[in-house]
Amino acid sequence: MAYTLILHVSGELPVAGEVDELPKPTDTLLVVSNPRLRDGKELHYIDNSVVKVIWPIDRITLIEVLESEEQEKIIGFVRE
Repeated sequence: MAYTLILHVSGELPVAGEVDELPKPTDTLLVVSNPRLRDGKELHYIDNSVVKVIWPIDRITLIEVLESEEQEKIIGFVRE
């Protein structure tokens, strides 16, 4: 199952992308597919044809994990 992440890279705007598995505490690199800005726009410092980027973990200050569409369907808002 792929996870959608928002990465907060040091000195850059937050980057959204997908990973196959969440990083482990021992990982030193993070491979991100389909990197883009949070609003879906292209990153100015990455070529348009790039589909995967490898970031060193020490450049990332925060990783946010977004809910998948499957999880949203299972756990939804209930109004009483």
